[in-house]
Amino acid sequence: MLNSVGQEPGDEPELDDMTVAITRRELLRMVGITGESVSRRGGRSLNADAVAAYTDAAMGRSAFVVADGVGNHLLAVRAARTVAAVAAQTGARRGARAGILAAQQELRRQYPQDEADAVLVVAVLPAAGRADGRIDIAWVGDCRAYRWNGRVLHQITTDHTVGEYLRTYGHHPAARMDHLVTTSARTVRPGAVGHAATGSSTGRLLLCTDGVHKPIDMATVKSVLSDSTGPAAAAEALVDSALRAGGTDNTTALVVDRG
Repeated sequence: MLNSVGQEPGDEPELDDMTVAITRRELLRMVGITGESVSRRGGRSLNADAVAAYTDAAMGRSAFVVADGVGNHLLAVRAARTVAAVAAQTGARRGARAGILAAQQELRRQYPQDEADAVLVVAVLPAAGRADGRIDIAWVGDCRAYRWNGRVLHQITTDHTVGEYLRTYGHHPAARMDHLVTTSARTVRPGAVGHAATGSSTGRLLLCTDGVHKPIDMATVKSVLSDSTGPAAAAEALVDSALRAGGTDNTTALVVDRG
C-alpha cells in the first residue's frame, strides 16, 4: 500500500517534520507565504507528479518543488516523490542547485533501477519575515518556473529537451522532440543543472509540470496568474485550462504568493 507521499513503508527518505510532500490538492500556509498545489491524473494509469515544500527557519528560506516522474509506472511515482522531498529540504538549507544534486544522490541510493527517474524544478525564496531578495531556481528536464510581478510574466526556466536544443541552432523540430528530455534527476551532470535567479521574491510564482505548460500558451498563463484572486483559484484554473485544451498528461501546478 502506498502512503501519503506515494511510497511503500520503508522507502521514504529520512526527512524531518517540516517537510510537506503533496500528491493531491493541498494548501501550504506559512506566515507571509501562501501556496496552493493542484494535481490531476490525465490519461495515464498513475499520477507520477509530486510537489513538496520546506521551510528552514535557521537559514530563513523556504523551498518549493514540483517533480514529474519519467514514465507511467510505480518506480516513476516513487522517484518523483523522493526527489521532490529531498530537493525541498536540501534546497532550503543549501540552495536550489544543491537540492537537485542531493535528490540525485538519494534517488540513486534508494533505487538502482534506471527506470526510477524524474524531472523537477526547485525554487528557494526568503522565508516570511525576511527582507525581499532573489528567488534561487534550479531545474532539470521540462518542469517550468514562471514569475508574475504584477505587470510582466517571465518564464524563468528553459526546457531541457531535444526540441529546445534544436531550436537554439535554428531548426524546427517535430513536436515529439519536446517530449524527449536531455537532463533528469538520475542522469544530470552537476554542470548541466539549469540555474537562474530573480531580482525579487515578491509577487506570484508558478511551478508546473509539462502537463500544464505544453497545452496552453503564455497568454493563458499570464491571464490566469493576473486575474485569479489567490493561489487556489490560479492553480485550479491552470490545471483546468490545460485539460480543456486537450492535455492528456498528468497536470500539476503550484502557485506561491509572497507579500
